[in-house]
Amino acid sequence: MEKNKLYRLIPKVDTILAKDSVRRFEDVLDRAYLLSIVRQELDSLRNLIDMNDDLSLIEYTIDTIESTIIKKLDQIRQGNLKRLINCTGVIVHTNLGRSILSDEIFNEIRNILTGYTNLEYDLANGTRGSRHSIVESLLCLLTGAQSAMVVNNNAAAVMLALNTFSSNKDTIVSRGELVEIGGSFRIPEVMKMSGAKLIEVGTTNKTRISDYEKAITDDTGAIMKVHTSNYAIVGFSESVDIESLSELAKTRDITLIEDLGSGTLVDFRPFGISHEPTVRESVEKGIDVVTFSGDKLLGGPQAGLIVGKRQLIEKMKKNQLARALRVDKFTLAALESVLRMYLKEEQAFEKIPTLRMITEKKEILRKRAESLMEKLVIDGVGFEAKVIESSGMIGGGSLPVALLPGYAVEIEPLHCKVSILEKELRYGSVPI
Repeated sequence: MEKNKLYRLIPKVDTILAKDSVRRFEDVLDRAYLLSIVRQELDSLRNLIDMNDDLSLIEYTIDTIESTIIKKLDQIRQGNLKRLINCTGVIVHTNLGRSILSDEIFNEIRNILTGYTNLEYDLANGTRGSRHSIVESLLCLLTGAQSAMVVNNNAAAVMLALNTFSSNKDTIVSRGELVEIGGSFRIPEVMKMSGAKLIEVGTTNKTRISDYEKAITDDTGAIMKVHTSNYAIVGFSESVDIESLSELAKTRDITLIEDLGSGTLVDFRPFGISHEPTVRESVEKGIDVVTFSGDKLLGGPQAGLIVGKRQLIEKMKKNQLARALRVDKFTLAALESVLRMYLKEEQAFEKIPTLRMITEKKEILRKRAESLMEKLVIDGVGFEAKVIESSGMIGGGSLPVALLPGYAVEIEPLHCKVSILEKELRYGSVPI
């Protein structure tokens, strides 16, 4: 069929808008938006005819244009961000939103978020307040730090710290700690954006205190230690402990910053999980400024938490960049609720989903897997299922070598390929 004839097969805008399948969206979309979406799809179809010589493909696309438009409208009505079921075996899954909030925490903050708040209002004095004060006292109590503040993620926290103390100055970092986090964001690039100049010391597997000492000059603004939370260097290796770095930084009057990455307020060793340095440990060992994430091991919303020496944190609060990186009332409400759970550690492990899942007993997982299998295996379901032993991971760049022993339900489709079943699960009303 000639292209001119194909153009004539394209339905008119009014014809599409008059169809009942499209008109049902008038309850949620103004006609102007419906018109815009229909025109966009028809324009895309014309462009396809212009650029493509596969006429059979074009004919098929013309035949299905109505369903394509309906699918587009459905997507807009339902929204792109969906609740789904995480069956990956990774608890803090970066691509699936990291930590989740419990219903209890959500119900607690709902009352705050549906009304006005004292976000920047001092109720005691009747004057303008600071949003930094909302969770500062809690963070100080939980970590032993003198002061604290919150920005929108840990990369922002690192950038703010470096921009405050080392802009146009040298920042000394061990080569073995030049990490890359998710999405190809690398410490050297973050440092460059902050205005700090990277000075690498040591080697990938060995860095000594003498390497730091030799690198210090009059242009040194900070020493930064980066906790390699998303990988591990083992074998023939050596690194400098925090106490030695703290002594060196104090002697030379240099700010010592630690990017603790995933960050944790609790010790997981009683649950048989390898040690992950806590924020309090870093503070007590002499780190001046510690940064860590709010939505990884902490189990809260996305945020970059900063704790440390009072005069240093106050300087960061006054940095003009702090306003660009600040968090809103939604984040602060959720974060405060989560942090309050930590005041009773036993309660934190019970009520913060991330902590509960990390420390859940293997026997509980087995019973849950058996219950799930029984619900799945029904007549005519089209696949076989069985409970198997399996290991999960914490994820989120946390404890990379730690495996969490447990159980899983293994599914084998009887009448299709595994890839087809996987696709069907992803395309469900609640994606899996």
